[in-house]
Amino acid sequence: MFWSGLYNALLFAAAFVAVPIYGSKMLLTGKYRKSIGPKFGRIPEDIVSRLHEAGTPRIWLHAVSVGEVTAAAPIVTALRSRFPGAVIVLSTSTETGQEMARKLVTAATAHIYYPLDIPRVVRKVLDLVRPDVFVPVETELWPNFLRICRERGVRIVMANGRISPRSFRRYRATRFFWKKLLATLDAAGVISPTDAERLTALGMPPSRIHVVGNAKYDGLAARVSPELEREIAGVLRIGPGEQALVAGSTHEGEESVVLEAYREILARRPEFKLILIPRHIERGDAVTELVRRTGFPDVIRMSAIHAGQIRRRERVVVVDVIGELFKVYSLAAVAFCGGSLVPKGGQNLLEAAAWGKVVFHGPFMDDFRDEKALLEEAGAGITVQNREELSAGILGLLDDPDLLRRKGEAGRLAVAANRGAATRYAELIAGQLK
Repeated sequence: MFWSGLYNALLFAAAFVAVPIYGSKMLLTGKYRKSIGPKFGRIPEDIVSRLHEAGTPRIWLHAVSVGEVTAAAPIVTALRSRFPGAVIVLSTSTETGQEMARKLVTAATAHIYYPLDIPRVVRKVLDLVRPDVFVPVETELWPNFLRICRERGVRIVMANGRISPRSFRRYRATRFFWKKLLATLDAAGVISPTDAERLTALGMPPSRIHVVGNAKYDGLAARVSPELEREIAGVLRIGPGEQALVAGSTHEGEESVVLEAYREILARRPEFKLILIPRHIERGDAVTELVRRTGFPDVIRMSAIHAGQIRRRERVVVVDVIGELFKVYSLAAVAFCGGSLVPKGGQNLLEAAAWGKVVFHGPFMDDFRDEKALLEEAGAGITVQNREELSAGILGLLDDPDLLRRKGEAGRLAVAANRGAATRYAELIAGQLK
């Protein structure tokens, strides 16, 4: 009770800081307006009616945002195949995640927002969902929610669990807290043996930990299709034979490097295109202005294309809308994955590799070491330190199209060969329902 009381006292204190900050963002930008009511338990009637549907078992999966939704999607599909009559609920914390979930996870009975970790709100939403099992995707653990689940006899199974080196350092410093929280889990399915070792070090009994693999492999490999590629090519008016560098999930400080590398590529290949996809779409204005300042006035934003503008001769496209990254990678001659030339831990290389693309990235890949190792072994992942190495590496592969194709295909096969984790997660969850 002591730790629960301390946690809730800290939560109450944090609210005094958070409410003015998030309130001003809502008023000025409109952000969080869609989600704030549902997070306090005010769920729309049409969703409430779906939650009242009869069916067993009742399974609640939670995926924080877009990345976790990608992992949750094939697990939901596998669960629906195993339990056709189940009520399967998928929650997200972010509005972008919710938008992606509604598009991608059609096998779910209902999509909701995860409630704020306030006991009264948690109980209200649990009364509606009435889960037999709760499945947090990756490492998303909220003390009040898990405690109340345990009080109600709800089984708790982590899926696609992973603990990055940065997170592990933070968790280890507060091991006394995490040990108690991890004790609420009936089972934890994790991506790799390293993640299992880290959970054990934090105090979770090894008997409850299962190395299952990465469900994102299943989701990505299943989504690759010629129809998706044709769709996005039509939107951006990228014709057959046109080549582009797709720089995805870029952070501040990386776009300037990519633009300078692109300038060097243009000197040899004047028709080459560049598609920039910043990690945070709210940076669309800043990235577009940077493109112009760097000497590329012929730039168009994808939000403008969606609003009716047609891309004509613009050689640079800035993708400033949610949910397009995976599709746009299909248009790449070569890809660059951001969050890696600056110390942000990297981003998911597999999205481009699933399309058979060679992926360049920087040295800061701490959060995606397994993915990096997989593609490096296949020859489809290449580490660069700076602009010179990036432009030289891309030009070298473009000058040898057979090598580029072989490397890309090796990466695609490596992703495909690792499928099957989603079915194993469904089995782990089903085991807790018996």
